[in-house]
Amino acid sequence: MAAARAMAAGCVSHLPQCVNSSVVKGSQRTALLPAASLSLRAAPLHQSFVQRSAVKSRRFQVCKVVSAEYTVKEEGAAESLEYRVFFSDKSGKTISPWHDIPLHAGDGLYNFVVEIPKETSAKMEVATEEPSTPIKQDTKKGKLRFYPYNINWNYGLLPQTWEDPSHSNSDVENAFGDNDPVDVVEIGERQAKIGEVLKVKPIAVLAMIDEGELDWKVVAISIDDPKADLVNNVADCEKHFPGTLTAIRDWFRDYKIPDGKPANRFGLDNKPADKDYALKVIEETNNAWANLVKRSVPAGELSLV
Repeated sequence: MAAARAMAAGCVSHLPQCVNSSVVKGSQRTALLPAASLSLRAAPLHQSFVQRSAVKSRRFQVCKVVSAEYTVKEEGAAESLEYRVFFSDKSGKTISPWHDIPLHAGDGLYNFVVEIPKETSAKMEVATEEPSTPIKQDTKKGKLRFYPYNINWNYGLLPQTWEDPSHSNSDVENAFGDNDPVDVVEIGERQAKIGEVLKVKPIAVLAMIDEGELDWKVVAISIDDPKADLVNNVADCEKHFPGTLTAIRDWFRDYKIPDGKPANRFGLDNKPADKDYALKVIEETNNAWANLVKRSVPAGELSLV
């Protein structure tokens, strides 16, 4: 199965204009991903992970996001419990952005699936326990979740990776994996859109420890960014994006504090590891994912389709 999935390739790079607009209530109709106005509202600082009521109806534009390989569509109203973003291949078959989009994009690059566009606050994530693993908004006690403030970078996942919760990492306080795909923080200047698949090159990695679980944050840059050719490692990032790595670490360290929770911690001496270490993390978690989909390790509640 892993070999078959590796045949898929491509990225969502062209965002055509929307064709019309409509009012959507709950999940009464299927709509395609809005190419405009995907910047979601930021939550005030004092409303960290505020449990807002789901939006009952919302007017938004209906359009397709299409590439040579993938189509992305919305179902349900944005900022509702029913909201989902599904992925299809060019034959129209529904695919999983986690399992079916290949990790490797060729020439040492990797595919990065955007879950949360920069400068937005809705906590979007791949639904790892749902068939086809669509993107949805995270919930807590049945309420939609928002960050206490905007995230300043595009955020998402590396497909075909998995942080194994049965594996402890001797480099990072013997912490166990968090049972999710590896997260990516993309530092390019452009605000991406939910469901885009960007080709990126890793620059560094941070070893975040969240409530005792290891939650890697791979720092990367889109190859389409104007500075992409200049940035290949931590030193380059400090030169061309000064202060960014520290800002990323501090953002993820502190974002739960307004909600009354303790700050997250970081292993590896509280510093970003360089590109070579990031590539090692990616390879190890790709191997863990391969074992998962081969059912060599228990999947638990995770969807493998």
